[in-house]
Amino acid sequence: MTSILDSVDSRTRLVGENRLELLIFQLGTRQLFAINVFKVREVLKVPHLNQMPGSHPKICGVATIRGNAIPVIDMRQSVGMRPLEKDQDANLIVTEYNRSIQAFLVGKVVYIKNMGWNEIMEPPSTGRGNYLTAIAKLEHENEHKLVEIIDVEKVLAEIVSYDIGISEEVLDQDLSHHLMGRKVLVVDDSSTARKQVTETLKQLGIECIEMKNGAHALNLLKSWCDEGKKVTDEILLMITDAEMPEMDGYKLTSEVRADSRMSNLYVALNTSLSGSFNEAMVEKVGCDRFVSKFQPDLLVDVVQTRMREALEQK
Repeated sequence: MTSILDSVDSRTRLVGENRLELLIFQLGTRQLFAINVFKVREVLKVPHLNQMPGSHPKICGVATIRGNAIPVIDMRQSVGMRPLEKDQDANLIVTEYNRSIQAFLVGKVVYIKNMGWNEIMEPPSTGRGNYLTAIAKLEHENEHKLVEIIDVEKVLAEIVSYDIGISEEVLDQDLSHHLMGRKVLVVDDSSTARKQVTETLKQLGIECIEMKNGAHALNLLKSWCDEGKKVTDEILLMITDAEMPEMDGYKLTSEVRADSRMSNLYVALNTSLSGSFNEAMVEKVGCDRFVSKFQPDLLVDVVQTRMREALEQK
């Protein structure tokens, strides 16, 4: 447990400064791409890949890594490009997303870059922008280049179908009429993740207000306060992603907690990361709940728990 808390302290200092580390790589061209280092387990040269007959066309095989069979996804194909040529420099990035381990086949891995979220911008809405959560500018080989940050959740959602069905035994019928018409603020830079949350909560009669990053969400919350509105009257709770352009979910939470006008807002961190590390992290930065993404039953449990608390406070 000590090692976990030490790691949390280190990571909290990073996110507390609204920063992240990007693993930057290429896909057989000079264009730079990136994913958050926090999701990366290891990078290695491509081992032998066993073919999987009948598998999704973007899965190029299965690699045995440290005794585990891990599916390998062709990242070039996943963002709308042709498959990587066999003779090109290729690597595997082994990652953990949504409680599962998968590897991505990429080209050259360039380096790790520490950046501020305020240096990262929203992507264009056309072309390959559909597969991006953000873009960033940096200097590479004496040139100023754009780095495209891939929406891995969208990539995975096109390969693995995520269910938004709610189990009957999870639903509390006594709360159903209280939830009808309530509003929840959903903050996430991934359109895929926002859709999963909104489609799940819509089944409870909840209306979702969607924001693409923490800065936009904070501006909305502050505008309500400036108008003399009580934030907890406007929304039942806020569900936020951790990693977003301009302002991440940890910084957003700390800003909410620091403002006495909205410090009692219920905040749930909805992230594709999982495990005891993140639960400790959430507690440290002041969130009320941690929910690993794409688990509709857990989302419903969070909302119902918050609704019960709100009724008890009346």
